[in-house]
Amino acid sequence: MVVLDDLTTGIPSRIGRVPLVVGTVRDRVLVRRTLTEHDAGGVVHLAARKRGDESLARPEWYRQENVGGIEAVLGAMADTGVSRLLASSSAAVYGDPDELPVGEDAPTRPTTPYGQTKLHAEHLIARAVREHGLRAVAFRYFNVAGTAAADLADAQPVNLLARVLDAVETRTRPVIYGDRHPTPDGTCVRDYVHPADVAAAHVAALPLLEESGMHVLNVGTGRGWSVREVLDTVAEVTGVRLEPTVAPPRAGDPPAVVAAVDRITDLLGWRAAHDLRGMVDSAWSARRLSRSAG
Repeated sequence: MVVLDDLTTGIPSRIGRVPLVVGTVRDRVLVRRTLTEHDAGGVVHLAARKRGDESLARPEWYRQENVGGIEAVLGAMADTGVSRLLASSSAAVYGDPDELPVGEDAPTRPTTPYGQTKLHAEHLIARAVREHGLRAVAFRYFNVAGTAAADLADAQPVNLLARVLDAVETRTRPVIYGDRHPTPDGTCVRDYVHPADVAAAHVAALPLLEESGMHVLNVGTGRGWSVREVLDTVAEVTGVRLEPTVAPPRAGDPPAVVAAVDRITDLLGWRAAHDLRGMVDSAWSARRLSRSAG
């Protein structure tokens, strides 16, 4: 086993004794050498830029990073004969779904350059399956939230839960982007999934990499929570209730996206074990432990 990471956001101590190669997955020569030197039998491709709002401001950079990354990885795999790939895609490929929950066969109409790069990556993987006999699983993650272990807490507080917990710690008002969406309470609804459940899905999917072809699977809970429900749950867990500031809706933000999880459950026997309260509990506990250790 080996990890290749450019350490833009990565923290070396988190991988323990696993060998680390510092560099970008966009470097096909480096990826090829790493696969060869470490006798790799497969690739778990997680590297990507992942902020929808940032991608709207820097679409070409997102294309270079995300599409360029998967192109280099697939090329290096073809060069070395490595034929198993487990890749992270995103629910952002769906855009604003016509129906909820949204299944893997639903139309893909991404509303951000980020979502477009993830869909492009899926197409490139599918082509490698056809042309090179690649065996692949692409996971469409929904909104990953919480912490699987205290020492693995989110170091980049850009998602909703992390931002709200920052607001709790600083006693500032969290921001809600729009409160008049066509949802039950007017705020955006998302399917949140715990990172421990995401990790378990990866382990459960490994046998699929012995089969030919490509599987595309949603990774979510099958249940949506609104922004206000997240704020209420944070208040219950922390004992701090903050009145949010309502800002205009963000471009490219669909009102509601919730996963259909029948396919992953039927195929892998996997189902998320954590609910929103568990996600908030884990993230808040990790912060408190970090403060006490510091």
